[in-house]
Amino acid sequence: MGDDTFPERPQGPLKVGISQCLLGQAVRYDGTGARSSLPHDRLEGLFEYQDFCPEVAIGMPVPREPIRLVGDPDNFRVIGVKDARVDKTDELIGYAHSEISNIARLSGYIFMHNSPSCGLFRVKLYPPKPDVPARRIGRGAFAGAVVDGLPDLPVEEAGRLFDDVLRENFVTRVFAYAHWQQVIRRGDNVQAGDLVAFHSRYKYLLMAHSISAYKVAGRLLSNLRNNVAGIADQYISVLMEGLRQPATTRGHANVMSHLQGYLKKHIDGPSRQELAALIDAYRRGEQPLLAPLTLLRHHFQKFPDQYVLQQSYLDPHPAAAGLRRSL
Repeated sequence: MGDDTFPERPQGPLKVGISQCLLGQAVRYDGTGARSSLPHDRLEGLFEYQDFCPEVAIGMPVPREPIRLVGDPDNFRVIGVKDARVDKTDELIGYAHSEISNIARLSGYIFMHNSPSCGLFRVKLYPPKPDVPARRIGRGAFAGAVVDGLPDLPVEEAGRLFDDVLRENFVTRVFAYAHWQQVIRRGDNVQAGDLVAFHSRYKYLLMAHSISAYKVAGRLLSNLRNNVAGIADQYISVLMEGLRQPATTRGHANVMSHLQGYLKKHIDGPSRQELAALIDAYRRGEQPLLAPLTLLRHHFQKFPDQYVLQQSYLDPHPAAAGLRRSL
């Protein structure tokens, strides 16, 4: 397939899974919803939600007796708080397995925090002995099974999305993954040219997030004569793992300095100095990210470079969301 027909990144709204209570539906154990636990206003227009409530799906009533994780992270059970004979572990994991094929069609998933079924990080895990305090080292049974079954799928917890950096990072990952899904959904096996074309759009974004993942991705793509499909599977895992690390100030400044190099033959000395000074000011925390980025875009609009203008780093998600405004 020629590069001129390479699929563009989807603009959204993208289909994302979500814990049903986060949409305000009264499905929690106490008969309430949890809409306020997600910054809906800051995600507006980006996602189209497909909701799941594993506890209701396996037949638990609303309201219901609470459940909790008991054991250790690698060997736990989900049992009743008041009646330890109630064990929902296998049903929750079985429901996750039954939905994997549906969730695989989505471009991300937002889980409810602290939930013994849907919590992604630091869920309370109770030891078998009642006199030992719980530790926040667990993961919900349903969430864990989804992550194990779809390790490349961008996932996040609702509460963490109130953080500006983590919210922008999650949206970046979802849009990158949705773009990859468009590439592989065309019906044919991924070709070497497709893989190179995709990486050529994401290499600088990956560099901003993880230099080590950037180097691994480059090595993977250095030899595409055999087993392209296998390399493609490895590549997307490397990309998504790298993007999972939020980009640092140093990472952004490094990438912008690289991009500035494409302008050295087009802009004069004072303009180069102005851009370099603005990147350094951002590096020192004196300017927001958008200050040097806006100037970079200005120069590339005046002196277009096709390779640079297709870089997802410059536009990893719809600008209207304002996700980079506070970075």
